[in-house]
Amino acid sequence: MPGSCDVAMTSSLSLPDGDNTAEFCILTFADLELKDHGPSPPEGHLKAELDARARKKYASAKKKAFALFVKAKEVAADTCCPVSPCQRAISWRCCQETFKDLSGIHRHVAAQHSGDVGQQTSVILKQMARSVSVTSRPVSSADETPRPTKPLYRSQEMFQKLPDTSHIDINEMTSEPGQVLLYYCYCEVADTRGLCDWQRSLCQHLHLTGKRSQQVRIASEGINGTVGGSKRATSLYMEAMLSHPLFKGILTREDFKTSAGGAHCFTDLRIGVFEEIVPMGINPQKVSYKETGIRLSPKEFHLEVEKYLSQGNKGQADTILLDCRNFYESKIGHFRGSLAPDIRKFSYFPTYVDENLDLFKGKRILMYCTGGIRCERGSAYLRSKGVCKGVYHLKGGIHKYLEEFPDGFYRGKLFVFDERYSISSNGDVISACRYCGMLWDQYRLCSTQPCRQLVLACPQCQLKGFTACCPLCQKKGLALASAPSGPSFKEECECTGTRRQVPVERI
Repeated sequence: MPGSCDVAMTSSLSLPDGDNTAEFCILTFADLELKDHGPSPPEGHLKAELDARARKKYASAKKKAFALFVKAKEVAADTCCPVSPCQRAISWRCCQETFKDLSGIHRHVAAQHSGDVGQQTSVILKQMARSVSVTSRPVSSADETPRPTKPLYRSQEMFQKLPDTSHIDINEMTSEPGQVLLYYCYCEVADTRGLCDWQRSLCQHLHLTGKRSQQVRIASEGINGTVGGSKRATSLYMEAMLSHPLFKGILTREDFKTSAGGAHCFTDLRIGVFEEIVPMGINPQKVSYKETGIRLSPKEFHLEVEKYLSQGNKGQADTILLDCRNFYESKIGHFRGSLAPDIRKFSYFPTYVDENLDLFKGKRILMYCTGGIRCERGSAYLRSKGVCKGVYHLKGGIHKYLEEFPDGFYRGKLFVFDERYSISSNGDVISACRYCGMLWDQYRLCSTQPCRQLVLACPQCQLKGFTACCPLCQKKGLALASAPSGPSFKEECECTGTRRQVPVERI
């Protein structure tokens, strides 16, 4: 890392209280970009002065980021000392190495973690720029004070909030069997990029992995995550999330759904910033999670389903038990008496609602999904149509329901978006082999490339060569095998032909 500010740190790594313009002056992005992109000032010495000020501010932010990273690796231990009865010794733990002196940890961080420090520097610069916009806002009158803004995310906490793992053996952090965590939290996030950087550092620190499509989705409306690792690592992850100031008082331990698994269930670490934390295809400003339906606890939902089923046709005339998941999820498991739309992505759910408004008119809707997150936005969309008598949904989703009612009204497997494909709470099998009709509910990917559809093919049919999702795809696969260099084909087949591929934005 270039520059003396990277390694020539002071003996104390604590950050100063209050504003210190000499050391931590405010940086705007206009200052940073002035040299290459800004308008030429009328005087040469003014341009040089501004460039020097920008460099100084950048160096200050980088020095602060370096100090934060080193401080996070600090380990305190009580050791006896011949000079005094007992002194507090300081060491640093990073990358499974222990450093006894400050210069050693400085050299290690400079050599191995320049990327991490660079990311933290960017976060601090953005925070400083935001501070300028807040502190420089004019007051309209002497009696009027600026409206306080709650810091939804402070970049200084990025590394400070990483759990201390120096006392934990690496084998315990990566041991199997572990568990998988599923959670979400709707809340207002001001600094989505800063939260993304912290999540990435946290997951890497705890050796957690995530699902192929996206492990953690972050948006201005909240966070949605699925992570896997050892039980010790996932426990530390939960504690870090619960103690984060952004989620305190909103996210609870009960909001985390757990299941058997671990890091081996996933293949990658993917964390990103998106417009929505669950892809429904509608801007959250148009349909907000704040307009969601009425949440029902697993017990309340169980009683509602029991009442609905006991009334037979009369209950179904007044109420709809709606599964808002994809068709391949509901195929292997669902609540008895539920309505399962024939959609292959949640982003098609609004279209399904729009095309079936007469079906929902005047009805009580009981909605459910895997973990509850799709119901938050789905019920809000349904409510926005103004045709239902009432919209309710299962809080915590099927995951939480099965924890309390493993032999309740949900039958079959629960589909999950990872290498397991499904988890079970009972021995029910409600789906069948695509080819012979034998009871079967173990999904596998279609054997024909580039098709990515899931197929239910029992072992006997697989031995016979029936490994594609449908006869058309099977035929394409045989043709591709006989002529590997032949023309390529689209992934569409009988399984996708009747389902829309591109949703249209609504509202």
